[in-house]
Amino acid sequence: MALLRQEVDPIEVGLDAKALDRLDQHVAHLVDEGRLPGFLLAVSRGGRVAHLTTHGHRDVARGLPVEADTLYRIYSMTKPVTSVAALILMEEGRLGLDDPVADHLPAFADRRVYAGGSGTGLTTRPAEQPLLVRHLMTHTAGLTFAFYHCHPVDALYREAGLESAVLPGSDLAETVDAYARLPLQFEPGTQWNYSVATNVLGRIIEVVSGQPLDTFLTERIFHPLGMPDAGFHVTPDRSPRLAELYGDTDTGGIEPIAGLPLTGRPRFLSGSGGMVATAYDIHRFSELLRRRGTLDGVRLLAPETVDLMTRNHLPDNADLRAFGSRPAHDEPGNDGVGFGLGVSVVVDPERTQAPSGLGTYGWSGVATTTFWIDPSRDLSVQFLTQLRPRRSLKLYPDLKRLVHEAVTD
Repeated sequence: MALLRQEVDPIEVGLDAKALDRLDQHVAHLVDEGRLPGFLLAVSRGGRVAHLTTHGHRDVARGLPVEADTLYRIYSMTKPVTSVAALILMEEGRLGLDDPVADHLPAFADRRVYAGGSGTGLTTRPAEQPLLVRHLMTHTAGLTFAFYHCHPVDALYREAGLESAVLPGSDLAETVDAYARLPLQFEPGTQWNYSVATNVLGRIIEVVSGQPLDTFLTERIFHPLGMPDAGFHVTPDRSPRLAELYGDTDTGGIEPIAGLPLTGRPRFLSGSGGMVATAYDIHRFSELLRRRGTLDGVRLLAPETVDLMTRNHLPDNADLRAFGSRPAHDEPGNDGVGFGLGVSVVVDPERTQAPSGLGTYGWSGVATTTFWIDPSRDLSVQFLTQLRPRRSLKLYPDLKRLVHEAVTD
């Protein structure tokens, strides 16, 4: 069985063991207070795991502990994987960043853009420029999520049955066609809005490759990298390892909630948020990026392609806070953080909420999973739990601060 294991003593790679203990104690306190079910935390330097901690439960009611082989719904941490898949096709000359989306998905031809009003008074105008693949990868496409409840176009998504980003009972192709029938919030390439764009990218991967998204990811990423548990569903022999999903309660505790249905291959293959994985799988994927496209003799991308993926692509090198006050933007943690091709990228360390080196990149999932890679410190971190909070735990800034306090060189 593929398990993530500690490979080196922290002091050998410039990490302070006492500071790492403080990090563990801080997060374990949240578990002991009943605010988290349990967690796995891994800190690596130079690709070698120097600190690995598990604490608490993957299933509280049954008393099942978090273990190294626990499976997690990683939700939006799927997006960087889908983005790597698109980049593989780009290196093969089958897809281009500046391809109009309509070249691959004709339903996106003749796009219209929100012009004003709301409800029955909402007006649109023709888009001035085409929607491009790069706009999908950078979330500058003008697409949105129904659950924002802060723009008239969001309401159109809800009216179309897209509250959870999928058209009920539909597959990826049918759902993406539903997106295409709705107007864009803004002219492509002019603003940033976190959205369903990566689902559209996933559908393009299917069309260009001629394979279902899960098949392409398995054959071109999971198998070559040795990510044995990564995928879009959990087989019966693996289901005992799947962590329960929790939400927070009004009294400050947690309770089980419904998560992605993972017992069989889903009809809707979400390139935006459909994956399940272990810490070992995530470590392998992170190492591919840290090593700039090659891992253990397997090359998926050229170094220059990973460099392109992990640099800021927002207009005028702006950060995420520059694009309005929607929930996805107006977070203190977005100060000094831009966006690349499927990952966030630190563009101004002086403005970030927590210590981060210039060029640090990564992404998180809605169930409080995250990974980041700091090239300036050759540092890789992943944190995994299964909590979909209604309120922010403000955990990530503390994680980053305590991790960086452990770096001694």
